[in-house]
Amino acid sequence: QVQLVESGGGLVQAGGSLRLSCAASGRTFSRYTMTWFRQAPGKEREFVAAVSWGGESTFYADSVKGRFTISRDNAKNTVYLQMNSLKSEDTAVYYCAAGGAVISRAMAAYNYWGQGTQVTVSS
Repeated sequence: QVQLVESGGGLVQAGGSLRLSCAASGRTFSRYTMTWFRQAPGKEREFVAAVSWGGESTFYADSVKGRFTISRDNAKNTVYLQMNSLKSEDTAVYYCAAGGAVISRAMAAYNYWGQGTQVTVSS
């Protein structure tokens, strides 16, 4: 059982930066692949980024490569998403999700989800 709580969302100007945090419960956090998804109004939920359980491997959606960085601190049971050079199209509710050892773009690969945090980028 894993519980995830996102924080750090807010309103930011285009070109600005924001760091999201996802705090996880339980003592098995380090063995899960951690990911970020997002969902904008009227759109389907989409994959944003993932990090392996050891932090050695990361994967990003093409739309955020070079701008976003995912990382994790297993000692704190927390995963982060550093978002730089934000664009208006980054506006969405961002969700943290946890799954198995293999990184996947598919939502079905992740059994544990947070409630989301709103990110709004003004232009």
